[in-house]
Amino acid sequence: MKRLFFATLTIIICSTINAQRISENAIGLRLGDNDGFGAEVSYQRALGDHNRLELDLGIRNGRGYDGFKLAGLYQWVWLLDGDFNWFAGAGGGIGSYRFNDVPRGFDDTETFAFIAGDIGIEYNFEIPLQLSLDVRPELGFGDYRDDLGFDIALGVRYQF
Repeated sequence: MKRLFFATLTIIICSTINAQRISENAIGLRLGDNDGFGAEVSYQRALGDHNRLELDLGIRNGRGYDGFKLAGLYQWVWLLDGDFNWFAGAGGGIGSYRFNDVPRGFDDTETFAFIAGDIGIEYNFEIPLQLSLDVRPELGFGDYRDDLGFDIALGVRYQF
């Protein structure tokens, strides 16, 4: 009886460990924004079997401004079911905006920093494709972004 119990436990642990492996690298696009349209080039790098680093470089354009944003997040990844994973993370970044409707002679740029959290769900296809949907609350520090924003996005990444 003890052998059966330990054999079953070993099989469950081994299958769970293999099922939760994440891709070494993934690159693609993260599409979404909390104000206007934003697109980010997104890169993920595995740091272990259950965690990774995500770097996003985005271009933002909205009502009256253009800008860029660079974000870095440390994420933990857990198996949800089959090829579905859910993840949560924390990090931060920097950004800069240029305002379009500023009178001539005034400084029309603002730089800001932010801290962010991240929670989402992803699906890994049999082909090297990953789709994800995540919510990233961001707390900004600076003259322009000194508030809380919720960045919601759809990610499409090639895994390698």
